[in-house]
Amino acid sequence: MAEFASATVQRVQDALQALGLGHEVVDLGLSARTAADAARAVGCSVAQICKSLVFRLATSNRPLLVVTSGANRVDEAKVGALMGEALQKADADFVRATTGFAIGGVAPIGHTGPITTLIDEHLLQFSEIWAAAGHPNMVFRLRPDDLVRMTGGRVAPVAR
Repeated sequence: MAEFASATVQRVQDALQALGLGHEVVDLGLSARTAADAARAVGCSVAQICKSLVFRLATSNRPLLVVTSGANRVDEAKVGALMGEALQKADADFVRATTGFAIGGVAPIGHTGPITTLIDEHLLQFSEIWAAAGHPNMVFRLRPDDLVRMTGGRVAPVAR
């Protein structure tokens, strides 16, 4: 198993290792800050990139992670209805405080605390998908059913 200088990337690799599914963080050597950048770097469609978006639940002030296909936009009203409370945009400080990651490198796993997760149903159509690994240059490959198991997330219609 590789060792990474970035504590956030190492936290993701350690979480992957603990799951025992054989996933490994890959250093792309260039920015994958956007879904399009990541897709070009790994040679897949934008739809196969997992965007990990953190929202603030308006009433409870809890974080919500929505993992959506890179080709989709989250329907905030639909997700708010699923959660039973409105969504608010999460600023960079809230994202870092609740996940331990900076925007642009939020991974679906390896958070510093528990986080409720919704997974875009569109991701389940692919045999493999790619997710951020704690840094804009780092990703890992997985299967959609692995994503569901890893996160304990609920598959839902989250896209516009």
